[in-house]
Amino acid sequence: MIRFSSKLFFLKRIPSFFISSALVAHGHTALAQSQPERSVGQGQNLEEDITLRRYANHPAVDAFISEMAARHDFDAHALRRLFARARYSATSAKQVMPVASPEQQRNWHVYRSSFLDEKRIRAGVRFWRAHQAVLRRADRAFGVPPEIIVAIIGVESFYGHQMGNFHVLDALTTLAFDYPPAPNRLERARLFRQNLEDFLVWTRDIGLDPTRVLGSYAGAIGMPQFMPSNILQYARSDEPNRPPELTGAADSILSIAHYLRRYGWEAGRPVVWNIGVDSGSQRIAQATADGRPEPHHTLGQLLQAGLLLNKAFLDLRAELDTPVTVVDLPTPGQPVDASNNASNLR
Repeated sequence: MIRFSSKLFFLKRIPSFFISSALVAHGHTALAQSQPERSVGQGQNLEEDITLRRYANHPAVDAFISEMAARHDFDAHALRRLFARARYSATSAKQVMPVASPEQQRNWHVYRSSFLDEKRIRAGVRFWRAHQAVLRRADRAFGVPPEIIVAIIGVESFYGHQMGNFHVLDALTTLAFDYPPAPNRLERARLFRQNLEDFLVWTRDIGLDPTRVLGSYAGAIGMPQFMPSNILQYARSDEPNRPPELTGAADSILSIAHYLRRYGWEAGRPVVWNIGVDSGSQRIAQATADGRPEPHHTLGQLLQAGLLLNKAFLDLRAELDTPVTVVDLPTPGQPVDASNNASNLR
């Protein structure tokens, strides 16, 4: 389980099935620029959660249209007609809010069991076998091993079986112009507004009808659940002179590998380091796990404080300056402890 970056890009739910109590080095980030998504049933009818024509003659939308015309040479009249068809999605607005119970939200064992069941593991094995050639190619080109890519696709979309049934135009328009009340509302609305801009540019440039693109309630698209801004920057095609198709396995594999490489993935570097189970190391882990994704310590600083690693054959001198973050994967009602929780330095 590894995250490299200090930005608002989170590698959502990167697989942790090999983690117990661990220390993770920094260098990788996320695929979708959104909060971890809660499950919405594939094929579920959500029509009762939309509002028609909310964005026709909407002042903020009109200002956005003027910007799109000036910046990207869009036809303003065509965009007005498009946004007159866009619908407010109450479901999207509801889903981006935190869950009601913080304890439920932070239950690592429940969270882990959502993604590590026999059905998903078997599907992952089949996916790996079916696409081993392109997985090897991605490894050679970007240094990202197959197991990381396969696990990400399994978590993000269950190998393409759960890519989302929300109209992306509706979801992004809702969250750009009607983000629900929250302490970070303005920041989040700006993020979705940028993704709406990039979504319109992307669909125009590759000839897609923006009203027909489906994705998650937050606007993430395809097998890797890339947000539109990430599609423009990091998506890669397996064939020359063809736009990436993120509903396909080959392009999704290459795009994920390219994304991770661009955000600092280093081939051969450790993904996770186990923290020692001694009481001193666990106390340091507990004191350092502040829930923030940004690294605030180096490995050398924590080792100097007395933290021990349960990791053989590690060249500590080569890693002393590596920025790290302790991540607690907690069980409600129990302290950070190697026997109960997964504490990770990442």
